[in-house]
Amino acid sequence: MVPFSYWTQIMIIDWNNIDTVLLDMDGTLLDRHFDDHFWLEHVPKRWAAINATTVEYARTLLHAMFRSQENTLNWTDLDYWSDRLKLDIPLLKREVEHLIAIHPFVIEFLLFLKQHRKFVWLVTNAHSKTLDLKMKATRIGPYFDGIVSAHQVGLPKEDKRFWDQLGKFISYDPARTLLAEDSETNLTTAELFGIRYLIYISRFSSTIQPKASERFCSIDYFSRLIPVQHDMAVTVA
Repeated sequence: MVPFSYWTQIMIIDWNNIDTVLLDMDGTLLDRHFDDHFWLEHVPKRWAAINATTVEYARTLLHAMFRSQENTLNWTDLDYWSDRLKLDIPLLKREVEHLIAIHPFVIEFLLFLKQHRKFVWLVTNAHSKTLDLKMKATRIGPYFDGIVSAHQVGLPKEDKRFWDQLGKFISYDPARTLLAEDSETNLTTAELFGIRYLIYISRFSSTIQPKASERFCSIDYFSRLIPVQHDMAVTVA
């Protein structure tokens, strides 16, 4: 684990001043190793087999295709990629679903939020079919007051208009809201909207070495946000 002193940004979080907690899914609550392996290794391997080409060629071609749809809803739309690649993407996901995993201390953090009666929402770019698979695999759905997908909103979280449109699904005061994300781009759009408490998840995958954000307060594990008993304030440094 990277020493706590590694983090350079500092924020005092008084949980008495927070009503709503918005949590991203992939990379934030769940280990992004599953998604990285699926899109960067598993899909190219299956595509190469069907198209009688090398995995190296498939990886290069598909990675370029994926990057072309970054910051759009197509990026996470399983139906879009099934049609584009002529593969059953939901079926392929089930082939490696054993890699779906919850980050350490996530359940403890969700229990803390429930204990202190915070409104907790899962807010994700993930497609509904991905959500169904991961909620069944992890069983974390009951910890949330609700789940909102960018596909419902009609905009990805990378679009600064997303957070305003989210108000049609969730009643929240940005000044009393905490957002945890593994995307600095999404934190930036949320900051522009006025969400006050912004936390970057640096350990988004179990296979990488965490690196703190230069712009946002960063944590490796959600245990950093759980205050000591009888004290509702915590310093994120």
